[in-house]
Amino acid sequence: MNQLVSSLEVEGLSFQPLTPTIGAEVSGVDLATPLSSADKATLRQALLDWKVLFFRDQDITTEQHLDFARNFGALETHPFAPSKQGYPEVLAITHDRDSRGRENTWHSDVTWRLQPSLGSILRAIEVPPVGGDTLFADMYAAYEGLSDAVKAEIDGAVAVHDFVHFRAGLRRQGKTEAEIEALNAAYPKPHHPVVRTHPETGRKAIYVNAAFTVEIFGMEKARSDALLRHLYAQAAIPEYQCRFRWETNSIAFWDNRASQHYAASDYWPAVRRMERVTIVGDTPR
Repeated sequence: MNQLVSSLEVEGLSFQPLTPTIGAEVSGVDLATPLSSADKATLRQALLDWKVLFFRDQDITTEQHLDFARNFGALETHPFAPSKQGYPEVLAITHDRDSRGRENTWHSDVTWRLQPSLGSILRAIEVPPVGGDTLFADMYAAYEGLSDAVKAEIDGAVAVHDFVHFRAGLRRQGKTEAEIEALNAAYPKPHHPVVRTHPETGRKAIYVNAAFTVEIFGMEKARSDALLRHLYAQAAIPEYQCRFRWETNSIAFWDNRASQHYAASDYWPAVRRMERVTIVGDTPR
């Protein structure tokens, strides 16, 4: 797709870009009905091109949410976060007066897995009257904007990822050290490339994030910390971003291999209630 066009129509679907490189709003599809083969292929290519797709006015059931996600791969269950009752693959994310939003850190989902997710599909069930937007960053552009010296320094480097923040939450919930150790064994700290090559596009993207990356393996700590801070900061550059204002029944589908996201937690004490389904990915290379 031409990244500079103001709008585009492919196979009956319309795409309205939010920025030149990341984010496009999709119309002409009803996610309550099964996708045709042509629509499935068009949406997959659009996801590769735009890194995140947005859909409005999709009043779908939980089963339809799951069916849509399965068009793109097998589904994950999250070992730490609460799921919707009766639907283990549906992550229930609710914030209100008693639970402030805490997803306000730039990250790519579940990079503490040996095989992090391909993508996530988030549906808005209830949104605040104002606030609660999600921002997305193009990590291809972030990589391409690095200096040649930094690119050379991180070429071939790998970073250690960990579910450190979830582990702290588990302790607060009263999990025993034996239970936590079992989770440590089930989800050992993976080593992923600092710069990931996307398995479908072949493009390079920064693949470290402030939520789950611990260190650059084998690098002196002070330099690792400084370099990671620099790499994390790239996601916060506005030229690499798009921003989505949620409405009830809006859906965002993002590629975790090429983007990071940040949920603005500016709406307390209002309610923001979302449901997420996550698609299994592959081993980063």
